[in-house]
Amino acid sequence: MRDTTIVLAEDHHVVRQGLKALLDATPGFSVVGEASDGLEAAEVAERLQPDVLLLDVVMPGLNGLEVTRRVTQSSPNTRVVILSMYDNQAYVHEALRAGAMAYVLKGSMSDELVRGITEAAAGRHYLSPPLSELVIDAYVQKLEGDDLPLDLYETLTAREREVLHLIAEGQTSAEIGDRLCISRRTAEIHRSKVMHKLGLRTRTDLVRYAIRRGILPPED
Repeated sequence: MRDTTIVLAEDHHVVRQGLKALLDATPGFSVVGEASDGLEAAEVAERLQPDVLLLDVVMPGLNGLEVTRRVTQSSPNTRVVILSMYDNQAYVHEALRAGAMAYVLKGSMSDELVRGITEAAAGRHYLSPPLSELVIDAYVQKLEGDDLPLDLYETLTAREREVLHLIAEGQTSAEIGDRLCISRRTAEIHRSKVMHKLGLRTRTDLVRYAIRRGILPPED
């Protein structure tokens, strides 16, 4: 029986190396790739097509939730395991909605992470304690409702979502252009479209939206 292949995405080098050491020491696991930001994580996962993508929910460039959406579409056999310090239900719901199979808290013991990866690789959902299956049940019931409002985020193109994430991080149009290999003018056009589609007027409005949507971490 072959090892479960894993791509590890974590922007903190020391944390990433610690996770890699743990996973490499676990029988049946093999880390085949690493990434330090969201854009890189999506590219590496799409290129290597691992069994599992272990992903920090808060990542520069593109957050873990958007990476999850992309990878579940471009690499449908890859199961995404979200690693997060946030235990609120909204984050868990967004992760499941994006296509994640498991949500593990950073404060969990190592065996919880191993179990989450194992369950996800087998095609089963897993939430680490103190989360529970009740969260999954509530999420499924919410999806089955007939009166769900239009999610404006879903109207954005993939490029517009990239621009939204970078704006939320405070990057200028010139910096966004350099990061995405597009012109400053093109970045500004995408920025304008994002603001219009989401009904936002100022960057403050955008930051508040980004926090609500899970693009930026909640304020203390």
